[in-house]
Amino acid sequence: MKLIDLHSHWGTKRGYPLQTEEELAQVRRTWNAEVRYHTEAEMAQHFRDHGVQAILDLGFAKYRPLEEMQALHDYAFEVERAHADVILGHWIHVDPARVPDGLQELRRCIDRRRGFLGFAVSASLTPPASDPRFDPYYELCREAGIPVLIFVGTTGLGAGLPAGGGVMLENCHPRHLDNVAARYPGLHIVAGRPGWPWQSETLAVLFHKRDIWYELHGWSPKYHTPELKHEIPRRLKNRILFAADYPLFSYERLVRDWRGEGYAEEVLEQVFHRNAEAFLAGLPG
Repeated sequence: MKLIDLHSHWGTKRGYPLQTEEELAQVRRTWNAEVRYHTEAEMAQHFRDHGVQAILDLGFAKYRPLEEMQALHDYAFEVERAHADVILGHWIHVDPARVPDGLQELRRCIDRRRGFLGFAVSASLTPPASDPRFDPYYELCREAGIPVLIFVGTTGLGAGLPAGGGVMLENCHPRHLDNVAARYPGLHIVAGRPGWPWQSETLAVLFHKRDIWYELHGWSPKYHTPELKHEIPRRLKNRILFAADYPLFSYERLVRDWRGEGYAEEVLEQVFHRNAEAFLAGLPG
């Protein structure tokens, strides 16, 4: 089965999504995975071997000083150039509370992009997506025609650490997604992650703002709520985007778990690649 993965991370040591010793210790406890680093070429070959084209997230760059952030973004573009057959592009994170020149960095990335580029707001140790400090970023994204990924629901980041590592789950409530969607008509928006424990509220936003796409990284489909499972082959059948959260989840496991839910083959084709093809085709060139 062809897979277009709308949200995964890096398997390389430089790009691995969890960087600190505390975060690395979480990997087995939260995701039941082991930390295994790969070279850039090995990571790309892993995608080829599994029929995957991926959009990668370098989210921890938002916690770095501007110069280091820029170096990480340039690293991402360089690896994409070398493996453009399987790396479609990147989600860029910038925290306006940490980096005063962050808007210029997003502009620089837009100008340097080769393939897909999107702006992501995870709200993990950053302001929520509705914070006015993000408004200039949304204006730039709308002007440039690049999408915005707004995370909803709980996160594994900080789970089990004292005080949750400082992560405030409320910052990922879907009210912030609704706020941005209502204020920025014409902005391409993707909701990221299942919205648990606010899954009903997330679905309400999606049914009201019908141009928002929905990618489901970070969870096995076995653990989606019954309400979400019910809507995937129905009202959301043309808007669900496959997202693996590699390397924290394996493609083998996720494909097996999706098939195990009993969805029709037509629905799985929509989820695995056809909806993503429609999403990407609808973005400006």
